[in-house]
Amino acid sequence: ELPRGPGPFDLGAQSGRWAAFQKRHGLSCEEAARLLLDAYEHRGLVKHTGGCHCGAVRFEVWASPDLHVFNCNCSICTKKQNRHFIVPASRFKLLQGADNLTTYTFNTHCAQHTFCKTCGVQSFYTPRSNPDGYGIAPHCLDDGTVQSIITEDINGKEWEKAVREHKTIRDMSKP
Repeated sequence: ELPRGPGPFDLGAQSGRWAAFQKRHGLSCEEAARLLLDAYEHRGLVKHTGGCHCGAVRFEVWASPDLHVFNCNCSICTKKQNRHFIVPASRFKLLQGADNLTTYTFNTHCAQHTFCKTCGVQSFYTPRSNPDGYGIAPHCLDDGTVQSIITEDINGKEWEKAVREHKTIRDMSKP
């Protein structure tokens, strides 16, 4: 089955490879095209999958296999032991469980601390430092795609100063 669109689509000498790839992986034409586009658009990144403890919430995120994780000492991150890496919203996709998420906010109400209603695990959230992205808990990722983790302490007790002085944190949610 060849892709259908506004005009003719000719894969030329790649037609056989395309059909074999689809058959080998049991993919529709659209699913195969999505894999190709994802791989091309996110070169150098890997697709990590993960979720909460009970499995009600599942997500995928395109990020480096070498993660830059923040260890924040603000009041909520300390209580939850919230370590996270930041990605642009365009590289995050909630696969299931939107109806099983609830949100907690406080103080400025900018950070959206989402967590599973069933098991209480926060596998991702919207950080105050990057409201256009997501903070992903590396310990909620499935095994097999993380090569290394570098952890950076950030002084969330003096949040405004820490974010103002950090050279790259605001850019981490930019595509």
